[in-house]
Amino acid sequence: MFFKQQAVFSAIRTFSTMISSAMPGRKLLETSPNYVIKKGVATRFQQLPQPKDKVQAMYVWIDGTGQDLRAKSRTLDFIPTKPEELPVWMYDGSSTYQSQGENSDTYLCPVAMFNDPFRLAPNKLVMCETYKHDQTPADTNHRKAALEAMTKAANQKPWFGIEQEYTLLDTDGQPFGWPKTGYPGPQGPYYCGVGADKVYGRDIVEGHYRACLYAGINITGENAEVMPAQWEFQVGPVEGISIGDHLWMARFILHRIAEEFGIVVTLDPKPIPGDWNGAGAHCNFSTQAMRGNNGICEIEKAIEKLSKQHMRHIKAYDPHGGKDNERRLTGKHETSSIQNFSSGVANRGTSIRIPRGVAEEKKGYLEDRRPAANCDPYQVTEAIVRTVCLNE
Repeated sequence: MFFKQQAVFSAIRTFSTMISSAMPGRKLLETSPNYVIKKGVATRFQQLPQPKDKVQAMYVWIDGTGQDLRAKSRTLDFIPTKPEELPVWMYDGSSTYQSQGENSDTYLCPVAMFNDPFRLAPNKLVMCETYKHDQTPADTNHRKAALEAMTKAANQKPWFGIEQEYTLLDTDGQPFGWPKTGYPGPQGPYYCGVGADKVYGRDIVEGHYRACLYAGINITGENAEVMPAQWEFQVGPVEGISIGDHLWMARFILHRIAEEFGIVVTLDPKPIPGDWNGAGAHCNFSTQAMRGNNGICEIEKAIEKLSKQHMRHIKAYDPHGGKDNERRLTGKHETSSIQNFSSGVANRGTSIRIPRGVAEEKKGYLEDRRPAANCDPYQVTEAIVRTVCLNE
């Protein structure tokens, strides 16, 4: 383990030196206090043997913003095999925008468990639901309602795959790798690009990919996106409520890895105004009937249902009831208009896209392109299931 950690920290330093050399006069990563910490010193303690009867469990939850994550750790005296074995915990909700100071104890209820790619086995990452002092769900706990919908629709076997776009920033808020004055060249060469003049921060992306695989997250790919410093990873297909658990934990791991590099990850749906692509979380969805022979008929029925609930979905597709997506869904830059519902085959300017392969095979899935990058996947998938599967 020691030599693996040494290699990681060496890679971090090498990456920093490479970027600084490529852009003279810029001290990018050094602006982060995390970067200047001597990682080699930390390694001395990470290599200390861990008692066989002790496990470190990091509890992760969504705070009162509905888009940011918090975490804290505790020691267990057993190796858990499922989240039901983990103890309920508490935290100060008044410090996470979730309660008042005079009644601040907020419950953390474990719902999903993953291998910890930072502390390594047998340590765990734990996704949690949050509950108020009176045992009612916290305002940003949308998992409970989503689980109720998924349970009702379980016989239809809903599958989801989410394409999570994000943007890397320097600690000053500027997109990573962009010139401090002016802009990079126009969009065109960056999507799935290769080369130091086309992509920035690949080490973070590769580290995140491998860490998610180690954790047990069903991550299925990654690629550079249309705007420089913008990337995407894909999670799925995952059935039911688990898509939210996997995506939220994948986001957590991404933030933690970027933290090591002194870089900020933003899920803002339109981080740079103007002629630059925004960031979404396109949601691919299917039921068992859609995946079966001549499932295209079921896909078309689903699109018809979605067309009648357009604004209901827009309100559920970002944490501010559609306000964030107003900046992104303009009808430009591979988006549809936020005001109007549309659909089409292989058309990335529509609300719902039917992939070309699906249209040809007459079965498969649909892609809802409306969710913002900072959406809550629990809310997104609940809305889809309630509209398409439960006819609400």
